[in-house]
Amino acid sequence: MSELATAGVAPGLTTTRAPFIELAQAAGQLYIEQPYELYSAENHQTWSRLLQRMRPRWEHYANPRFLEGIETLRLDPDQVPRCADINRFLEPRTGFKAKPVSGYVPAYKFFDCLKRREFPTTITVRDGGSLDYLPEPDIFHDIAGHVPMHTDRGFADALVQFGQFAERAARRAGEIRDEAERIRVLTSNVKGLARFFWFTVEFGLMRESPGAPIAPGRALAYGSGLLSSYGELAHCVDSPAVQRFPAQTEWILNQYFEIHHYQPLLFVIEDFAHLFYLVHDLERRLDAGLLDNLQPGEPEVNEVDLRSFLDAALAQ
Repeated sequence: MSELATAGVAPGLTTTRAPFIELAQAAGQLYIEQPYELYSAENHQTWSRLLQRMRPRWEHYANPRFLEGIETLRLDPDQVPRCADINRFLEPRTGFKAKPVSGYVPAYKFFDCLKRREFPTTITVRDGGSLDYLPEPDIFHDIAGHVPMHTDRGFADALVQFGQFAERAARRAGEIRDEAERIRVLTSNVKGLARFFWFTVEFGLMRESPGAPIAPGRALAYGSGLLSSYGELAHCVDSPAVQRFPAQTEWILNQYFEIHHYQPLLFVIEDFAHLFYLVHDLERRLDAGLLDNLQPGEPEVNEVDLRSFLDAALAQ
């Protein structure tokens, strides 16, 4: 049992109330053990409700590789998953593992985890009264939304390649002598990487079959933000209000996004080989300096994320 779990902390690991998490953060513990004994009956019930109502939508709107991943992970419909159990199914397939964290992971550290085939995983459960929308990740978003895709070798390899770009961006920035210019270039680079992650890993669509036309019902979700959202999963595929464009690296890098509403514009890949091509194209553009002057706008690069990159740049 965790030290913090024995410190008189009341049971329950909800995103809005989790004394265990608060203590871990106060102690500076980013990477933690999952204190499974702290989950309350309400936490398990919320997980069960989320999983039960999402399964029919996944069958209709998720890409086949995600559905295969769900079957591979054998998620318990009645209990919050144990990360250790998930990893027993996941690691032998792609080398990835879920890595429990106490909260927000600074961007450079997040990329570094991906490079090592570790996925920072939130262990709290959303409140049972907020099933449809949550501004921050929870264990359902991370385990049921992200991790099934990590069972696919092509997707996993693309994610590892993407994770290596933080180090490349930091190395380039470290070679810039002028501090203001270093910050400007690095801010643009981080913005570009965030946009790429958002429009592929979080909110990506894939053609139902190669060569199929992009039209309502013909592109299926593989992005975790879509796959963990009951409302947006149907909306992203069926709604005529959503613009769906063929994925091109330059468009993705210069497209801003906002997080507090359904996405009005999404990008469609052909398959995971196409995603791997886009990642390599991103690498080429990063090394050539083509991420140094991107279109301004969202997302804003916060101080914590920028500092994580600057520290890495100065350590080069």
